Amino acid sequence: MTFSVAIVGRPNVGKSTLFNRLVGRRLALVDDLPGVTRDRREGAARLGDLAFTAIDTAGLEDSTPESLSRRMQAQTEAAIAAADVVLFMIDARTGPVPIDRTFANLVRRSGKPAILVANKSEGRRAAQAGLGEAYALGLGDPVPISAEHGEGLSDLYDALRAALPAETAQPAARGGRRKKEDENTAETEPAPPRDIRVAIIGRPNTGKSTLINHLLGEERLLTGPEAGITRDSIAVDVDWRGRTFRIHDTAGMRRKSRIEAKLEKLSVADTLNAIRFAEVVIVLMDSQAPFEEQDLRLADLIEREGRAIVIGMNKWDLVESKPGAMKKLREETDHWLPQLKGVPAVAVSGMTGAGLDRLMQAVIDAHEVWNRRATTSALNRWLEGVTSAHPPPAVSGRRIRLDYVTQPKSRPPTFVLFASRADKVPDAYQRYLVNSLRETFDLPGTPIRLTLREKANPYAKRKKR
Repeated sequence: MTFSVAIVGRPNVGKSTLFNRLVGRRLALVDDLPGVTRDRREGAARLGDLAFTAIDTAGLEDSTPESLSRRMQAQTEAAIAAADVVLFMIDARTGPVPIDRTFANLVRRSGKPAILVANKSEGRRAAQAGLGEAYALGLGDPVPISAEHGEGLSDLYDALRAALPAETAQPAARGGRRKKEDENTAETEPAPPRDIRVAIIGRPNTGKSTLINHLLGEERLLTGPEAGITRDSIAVDVDWRGRTFRIHDTAGMRRKSRIEAKLEKLSVADTLNAIRFAEVVIVLMDSQAPFEEQDLRLADLIEREGRAIVIGMNKWDLVESKPGAMKKLREETDHWLPQLKGVPAVAVSGMTGAGLDRLMQAVIDAHEVWNRRATTSALNRWLEGVTSAHPPPAVSGRRIRLDYVTQPKSRPPTFVLFASRADKVPDAYQRYLVNSLRETFDLPGTPIRLTLREKANPYAKRKKR
């Protein structure tokens, strides 16, 4: 039986470091600066033979109503409410501070089993005083660990088993007959469709988190009027009309010349990893200032990475409604993104939810096009037609011969064209071929890879008589 564990505590006590240790990889951003984590992040964790969901949370601190810190605390309280057990973490070297006592009361009032974790206990002599003072929090015996060095995790394992005896009990071994029946059932049942992995990227404050919250129907992600709230790349599961999507909310990306702080560089690197993990990327633009230079750079980045792309024009409810607005949006999209001709552009409002159905359908359609394949016979009939209509130009008085084309892979559609002088085919003619492929085989808006190769000359190694 699986269970969930929320890791809470004041800022900079090592919650994200422990989270990364439990999930086995560097998912959460970690820095010496307090308050790095803002949203709650979930990950599949393992400790010994225990498999569970770990929830990393923002640091708890005193805050005023309507402030960003108060909204972060609300996210942490939601994580506590959703968890089966709470790991309340303190810094063993400093011992409990007054704010620890305040939030220890919050954990007690939740009624959830709580484990007091004293992190940074690698120097037991330096941490001894803090461990003694930790009993004053009223959360039982502290478990000394070092998340950075992986020390004390066996004691944490024992504490989890004691806090959740039913959830952590070893399941009884099933009989061979039952196992065989399960295997037969698995063979006959069709496999469900795989989740579509989606990343939503854009400049800061374009409404990425607000849009995802509306898709989920809850305030899952931290939002507000401040630009640059999101730091980590947070993944959530969204069900829409029978399809499941794994959607990554990402930090807003500014121009490279403006990125100076180390933390922002880490956030951008996390966003780039989300793009590489995704199958479809939604580039979310502000409809009041669309197609700015950074928007075009991001779209070009997605094309180079070979991901399916959808343009989302957010905050459409703030734009004055005019006849022909959607037609103008389509024309501007093709004008500014000629390398992705036909890319779907959808007007949406993350605040009101208008256009979200069209956006998700565009994601499904873009994913289908990204996976599309063409038969070799159809491709070579196409090649015969395009070369007859527009033969490749002669270079240095010698004609270029295009012999054969095939599609070795999709995701994105990739074609290999064999030619007599592959390195001499002009770029303009290659663009002509790509545009013709896009139109003939119905590949709107998806990146297309065209590689030219020379056929081996069977007479090259023969000796002259």
